[in-house]
Amino acid sequence: MKTIFKIHPIYYIVCLICIFTGLFKDFIYITLLIFIHEVGHLVGAIYYKWNIKKVVILPFGGITIFNELINKSLKEEFVILVLGPLFQILFYFILVFYKYNNVLITNYHYSLLLFNLLPIIPLDGSKLINIILNKVFSYKYSHIITIIISLITLSLLFIRTIRMNSLILLIIIIFILIKNIKEVKEHKYLFNKFLYERYSYNLKFNKIKRIKGIKLEKMKKDYRHLFYYKKYYTENEVLDDYFKL
Repeated sequence: MKTIFKIHPIYYIVCLICIFTGLFKDFIYITLLIFIHEVGHLVGAIYYKWNIKKVVILPFGGITIFNELINKSLKEEFVILVLGPLFQILFYFILVFYKYNNVLITNYHYSLLLFNLLPIIPLDGSKLINIILNKVFSYKYSHIITIIISLITLSLLFIRTIRMNSLILLIIIIFILIKNIKEVKEHKYLFNKFLYERYSYNLKFNKIKRIKGIKLEKMKKDYRHLFYYKKYYTENEVLDDYFKL
């Protein structure tokens, strides 16, 4: 059976740096915490029967990639998201209970937990922000705001890293910056994918949102839509016209 866990090349680079700087033991502790964290996400995904593509292990965390629709339930997204930090916290308290923890594990546990909750793409913090934004704004606007928050926070972290003179953190930030640039470039594609899923699949939503005018950018997750322009049009009618243009 093919494993879903993949090691990113940057992981090996940081590992080598840790070996030569005498921080290999620290690196092992961090990897263990990352693994437990990602297992939490996987448990939630398995519970909701999401299709798991792979889990990429990085020196600052993991990225669980799914073969799923953008239009998955926000509730399911939230549960899968929070199970990662919860599993990490539970694992740490088990170590504390059995007195297997030490200063290093404690420091890395809190550092990894707090770092991962920063609102920077692709960290869990940005996913949480995006879920909250989607409860208020449309899918398109939520994604734009998430990107803006991510870039601002990443800029502040970069300034902090320069002052700290940390090579490892600088490598991590460069990797995250590349991810953010990719997210910006894919914004239009992701929005069209969001629309096309609704056009192609028989998705069921209980809540209805009425939109004045044929404004697709106002469409929200977890809602089906009625558009009003001189008369009411269903979401399927509007999307049918959009994709036939």
